[in-house]
Amino acid sequence: MPDPTYLAISLIFSSIGLGYFIYGRKQKYKIPFYTGIALMIYPYFVTSALGMITIGVVLMLTPKLIKHFL
Repeated sequence: MPDPTYLAISLIFSSIGLGYFIYGRKQKYKIPFYTGIALMIYPYFVTSALGMITIGVVLMLTPKLIKHFL
């Protein structure tokens, strides 16, 4: 059975990913759309809590960083 911490972190980042996905789809912005998909999928492949938090934060910052530098 998975660790409750892992499940909670997974739920949080997947929910944020759903928000990015819906926003990107409605506004027709590709970067938040694909970032939302990545945020919803990556918890299936990462098993450590620290790795999940790190990757989740980086993915959440990706649209802002891309918009800032491009």
